[in-house]
Amino acid sequence: MKLRLLCLALAWSATQSALSAEPAADPLAAWRSGVRIRVVSPEVERHTMHSYFNTCPESPDGRRVLFFASKTRDGHHGDICVRDRVSGEERVLARDLYVEDAHRVACQQWMSDGKRVAFHSERNGDWCVTVVDLESGQERILTHGQMAGWGQPHADLLPIYGPHWNPGAHRDLDLLNVATGEKQTVVTVAALKEAYPEWYAKVVGESPSSIFFPVLSPDLKRVFFKMATATGSDPRSKSASSRQGLTCYSLEQKRFLYTNARWGHPSWQPDSRQISEAGNLIYDSNDGAMQRMTGVPPFRGDHPSVSPDGKLRVTDTTLGTFGGSETEWGVVVSEAQGKDYVIIHRFENGRGATSWRRSHPHPSFSPDGQRIYFNVSSGQWTQLHVAEAGVAAAAAR
Repeated sequence: MKLRLLCLALAWSATQSALSAEPAADPLAAWRSGVRIRVVSPEVERHTMHSYFNTCPESPDGRRVLFFASKTRDGHHGDICVRDRVSGEERVLARDLYVEDAHRVACQQWMSDGKRVAFHSERNGDWCVTVVDLESGQERILTHGQMAGWGQPHADLLPIYGPHWNPGAHRDLDLLNVATGEKQTVVTVAALKEAYPEWYAKVVGESPSSIFFPVLSPDLKRVFFKMATATGSDPRSKSASSRQGLTCYSLEQKRFLYTNARWGHPSWQPDSRQISEAGNLIYDSNDGAMQRMTGVPPFRGDHPSVSPDGKLRVTDTTLGTFGGSETEWGVVVSEAQGKDYVIIHRFENGRGATSWRRSHPHPSFSPDGQRIYFNVSSGQWTQLHVAEAGVAAAAAR
């Protein structure tokens, strides 16, 4: 009898626990309702553009937003500005810059835990990488004949490369220390060709090529890049170069990890191992093993990046297959593994800067994951926007 009563008590306790247990947290709750969207800098008669989805325009401490401002219709000439998120006060960090296009503008990015800003620009035909000290405003040109890849905002190291249409002597991958100005070559074209001769012959061929568009992992131990072969002399043209393949390299182990003939729109995940790629793909940088996210529809445009906590994924897409027009775009937030998604904003995106290479939304999470920044070209001027997670839901995360 006592045993039977004990069993009944245990069963009742288990039932009560199950009933009182909280439902599983919804990773998308903060983005389903109460999302607030606004223009970052409401000043009229100019473009305001953040650089790319591989970097966040918000400073690591969350106090400031970095963007390129231009009053020219094509967005190719302008200033790098920083805006205080609370007071709205704006400051010009670098003036009178010429950039390659409105797609990535000056590749401006936070460095050194927010103490510095690095970027590239053209000065009298010379492409150079420059760094500005945020506190003093001191501007230093650190290298000539090279351009900026993507570093990490908490670090001093910036991967740099020779211009893809005319690399000159800079065909290899260098790492630049923006604090000291020191530069070292870490990956060479010759080593890549030796490591993957068949892949190199198929993807690159025999034409002189250079390493292009390097992206450094969050832990600074890995880098991926693609190869470029010059095909024209005009940097502001689709015929400037042929760019192919994706190669991942371990800086720590000094060895190649994998190569892939395809380059879409890759970005590192916070674990410094997985790479998000267009087409709802995820690659393991250890060996290039691929998995496909099957719970979300295909997105066209698709510049994916993952939130700092690794739980969410944001991308952009044209909305023709989602009931919109062909010029309508949306910003989409999904679970990191693709089980569910929500379109947080829809907008016409067929105008804005008239650059030969258009500005795309290129959404990116803030350092705390509570905001998403993206460009919108719905009117005459491309404008940087920010979406803020629903207040109640965000507080519960």
